[in-house]
Parts: sequence; C-alpha cells; structure tokens
Amino acid sequence: MWTRAQLKNKAKGAFNMNYWKTVLVAVLVMLIGFSYGAAGGASGGARATYQYSYNEGPYEVTGYITDGMTEEEAQEAFGELYGELEDMDVPADELLSQVGIAPTQDGFHFEIGPSQLAALGALGFIVLVLFAIVLVVNAFLLNPFNVGYSRFFLRNLNQPAMVAEIGYSFDNNYRETVKGMFKRDIFTLLWGLLFIIPGIVKSYEYRMIPYLFADDPTMTSDRAFAESRAMMQGNKWRTFVLDLSFLGWNLLSVLTFGLVGVFYAAPYQLQTYAAQYEELRYGASARQLGGYEPMAAAPVQIPVAPFAAEDAAAPADDEGIEE
Repeated sequence: MWTRAQLKNKAKGAFNMNYWKTVLVAVLVMLIGFSYGAAGGASGGARATYQYSYNEGPYEVTGYITDGMTEEEAQEAFGELYGELEDMDVPADELLSQVGIAPTQDGFHFEIGPSQLAALGALGFIVLVLFAIVLVVNAFLLNPFNVGYSRFFLRNLNQPAMVAEIGYSFDNNYRETVKGMFKRDIFTLLWGLLFIIPGIVKSYEYRMIPYLFADDPTMTSDRAFAESRAMMQGNKWRTFVLDLSFLGWNLLSVLTFGLVGVFYAAPYQLQTYAAQYEELRYGASARQLGGYEPMAAAPVQIPVAPFAAEDAAAPADDEGIEE
C-alpha cells in the first residue's frame, strides 16, 4: 500500500538529481497554465456598448453589464460621459434610463431594449469565438504538452530526463492523444456542469490518462480511460488527501510571490504525481496494490519498471546453444 511519504521521498530524490531541468519544465507548465486561464477568462471582461440620444445628439456609453448597480458604480462605469451629461443638468435617473437602467430598491437594474439586445448578441458572438479558439488551442497544443511534461517527470524518476521530452506527444501517437485528452476534458466538464461533486470524482478517475499516453506510445483513448479507472479504483480519496498535503507549500508560494512555487513547490508536486503513477501502474501490478491488475486486452506487456531499456535476459542454461 503506497504512502504519501513514500511518493514524496522518491520525488525529492528525482527532483534533486536533475534540479534545474525539472524547475524549467515546471515553470513552463505554470506559464502555459496561466496563459490558458487568462484566455478562458477573457470573455468575462467583455464590454457591451449602448447608444442613445439626448438633446445635443448621439452619445455612446460603454460599461459592464451589472445588475443591482448603484449610482456611484454607474458613474465609475460611464466615466467622463456621465459627468459631461450631468453638467447639462440631466437628472441621474433620467440619464441612466437613457441606457436602459431603472432605479430599484436595491440600486439600478438594467432593462434590455433593442440596442442592448444587439450589443448582447455581439458580445455572445465574441464569447463564442473566444471559447472556440481556447478549445482548439487546448485540444491540439496544450493537452499534448500536458502529456509531454508528464513523460518528462516519469522519465526523471529513474534517470535525468531531457527537457525535449515535453514535445514527445507531437511525434508519438499524436492523434490518439488529442482524441483521448479531448474526451477527458469534455466528460469532466459535462459531469461538472450536471453535478459538481461527481465532476470532481470523475476528474480523479481520469487522473492517470496523461501519464498513460506518456508511458505507452501504443495507448488508445479507450484503453487509457479503462486503465485510469482501474488504477484509481480505491485511490481517489487518498489522491485527494495527497493533493491537500501540498496546501502549505502552495500558500507559502503565494506569500513569496511565486518564488517558492517556481524553485521548489511546483516541480516537487509534479514529480510526486509522476511517482504516484509509477507506483499505481508498476508497483500495483507486482503487489496487487489496490486490486489493480494489468488490462488483459492490452496489446503490449507491461514492463517491470518504466522506460526500461535493458536487453532481453540470456537463457538460464546452455541447452540448445551451439559452441
């Protein structure tokens, strides 16, 4: 039965053995993860444009669509134009009503009119385009990179790995990797939208899929799902606790403006997760850990240790060998 201490001790040894390359790969992981999060959040900052007329001619107002907006928040959102129209002695309520905002007991409430509806349609189209771009980039670039850095940390457990390993998926089983990782993302998203807790459970069930693609160039998406499910059977809660054990390191990283995360916590954590995969897949097959057994239908035999490059063993005796 694996323990957190066992995994972390092996991770520390591997991390220290190849320190700077491990840090570099972890930094790349953090940077790409940050970029992905920023792209995914871009749609939330989109603005809607409202047009209306008052005395002197047409005016254009740009502001966030917010329900329950106070007069002060409206003034901040509409900025200089708000002040300009106030100088014309336009009452605040009348000004706000021009852009479809009516006062209520809780503040100001947006009333959707034709111009606002057109603005919302444009905003929705922009959001849809951004979402499609993020989806494509994630499927064809970021997910293969995920598999690539998983391979780096797997190889780094037993020998100093090269940074070039992060490009592994682009030259090995790329189509099946894209397919399997995309299915993983979609299934996790759908489960999360339906029920939050089952979505979290499914994310742990699919946890080993990137490592399976990284470990076996013949892996198919169906096998990856089946083997990840089998490996995580009885290990989801223990993996959740393993994640929690890094909470202190993550908080310390925040307090040091990411320095601890860059130079220690992030590579240490990623290396530990690779050690968990190795233990579940290879240690389990040898010791029946957690009830996991290699898939009977697997097209290749699971080796005793990952990435072994040893020659086949010689015959035990000399029978049948000519001198």
